[in-house]
Amino acid sequence: MSNRQEVMREIQVAVVAAVPEGEARSFEAAGREISLVNDGGYVYALDGMCTHQELPLDGGEVEDGTLTCEWHGATFDVCSGRAKSLPAVRPLRTYEARVDEEGKIFVTLPADA
Repeated sequence: MSNRQEVMREIQVAVVAAVPEGEARSFEAAGREISLVNDGGYVYALDGMCTHQELPLDGGEVEDGTLTCEWHGATFDVCSGRAKSLPAVRPLRTYEARVDEEGKIFVTLPADA
């Protein structure tokens, strides 16, 4: 077990207007593909590539807390990243997302990203 703590940094990724409710939108942030989803007015940040075959989640449907990959139908919980249905079995990594008073979306990522 490691006692090493991961150093994190907050990066502006997008604005709320660029993330329509009900559809995943992907953005590059510090060399990572990040998918942002707006579900019920809450913004969530997850890895932008499906864990099934590393295909992009951009454009995936979001409904009732579930992101569906448009390629093969794998589903993920937008809060936890948990894989909810086959063909995906591995979860997506999630990141802390924050929307400021101007509608800018910030995501907290590892500093080594």
